[in-house]
Amino acid sequence: MQNSFRIIAGTWRSRKLTFPGTVETLRPTKDRVRETLFNWLQQKIIGTSCLDLFAGSGALSFEALSRQAGKVTAIDNSPEATRMMTENCKLLDCNNMEVITADAMLWLEQYAGQFQFDIIFLDPPFGENLLEACCALLDSGNYLATGALVYLESAFSLEEINLPSHWSLLKHKKAGQVHYGVCEHIIL
Repeated sequence: MQNSFRIIAGTWRSRKLTFPGTVETLRPTKDRVRETLFNWLQQKIIGTSCLDLFAGSGALSFEALSRQAGKVTAIDNSPEATRMMTENCKLLDCNNMEVITADAMLWLEQYAGQFQFDIIFLDPPFGENLLEACCALLDSGNYLATGALVYLESAFSLEEINLPSHWSLLKHKKAGQVHYGVCEHIIL
């Protein structure tokens, strides 16, 4: 069984992509939330290097690339999900997305200090309480380029999350049960 999502804007506007319906934890970011997020990012997305942790369906990755992100690294621990993202890359003739099958937390620990990103999409499975730990690993592992933006999605209010001291929550909203927002990495 497969499900689908629609790319909202950009080069691949209105294209439908599929993702495996057999992976229970996959819940693509809703259209309304993605639209708000990418309105916030506007021109900041163009040419950026993005990291999509817990990428799942790849909805955020493909939306970023459709809106002219330079490169996306998409990481998910589900082989079914990463296989489908790879197939969707082929379908779109997309060669600037690296799809990696790995546990996001272990990947962050393993590659600390080796990569920096301009925009990071962080949408871990809601029931696993990984958001604060991921933020800490991103910060301590030097994954954030100067002025980097981090998108957070959570079942809890983002104002309740213990963010690294030099991260500033710029914007946040709630849609249904989903809290989401964008943080900026402030260089002191």
